[in-house]
Amino acid sequence: MRIAIFGGTGTVGREVVTQALAAGHEVTILTRSAANTPVTHERLHVVVGDVLDPAAVEQVVLGQEAIIVTLGAGRKGVVRAEGTRTVIEAMQRTGVKRLICQSTLGTGDSAGNLNFVWKYVMFGMLLRQAFADHVQQEKYVLAGDLDWTIVRPSAFTDGPATGQFRRGFGPAEPGLALKISRADIAAFLVEQLTDATYVHRTPGISN
Repeated sequence: MRIAIFGGTGTVGREVVTQALAAGHEVTILTRSAANTPVTHERLHVVVGDVLDPAAVEQVVLGQEAIIVTLGAGRKGVVRAEGTRTVIEAMQRTGVKRLICQSTLGTGDSAGNLNFVWKYVMFGMLLRQAFADHVQQEKYVLAGDLDWTIVRPSAFTDGPATGQFRRGFGPAEPGLALKISRADIAAFLVEQLTDATYVHRTPGISN
């Protein structure tokens, strides 16, 4: 497939780029600096620009079959939500329908999956801005007339893709470790390109 990845130079996005290329897809990324490109590949196309610039985003979205969003800004807010909104608006203008958006476990009806530390200390205080950004990001996705999937991973860890994680669980799922490798997150995101199981759904993924 022809796909675009927004956030393709981040810690999860780099894994998505690598795995999407390995799966045979043609990948375009938007980055503020070409030096941040994760790999060099004949099927990887790099566009230099800002995700908050509608013209740059539309240039990347035009002609794609699917879009993956893995935008991040550390503890900060704004970029995830507003960047995603810019992507959605470009998709609506160009007729691209399939959107796979990485959010976070704890948003929406997955709040029940969090333990005390994640609910009140991490997202309640230390990562409050980032969490609020994901909440707003999801609102934009849900309001868009797209074939969307919102993927909600738990805390990121290093390590290889194992495929041994839980997916699509409910808010009362017991015994979650609340961690998952970036490689496993990427694998699940790439899997959604060719699997319609979670269209218009918000699957959580976690060990």
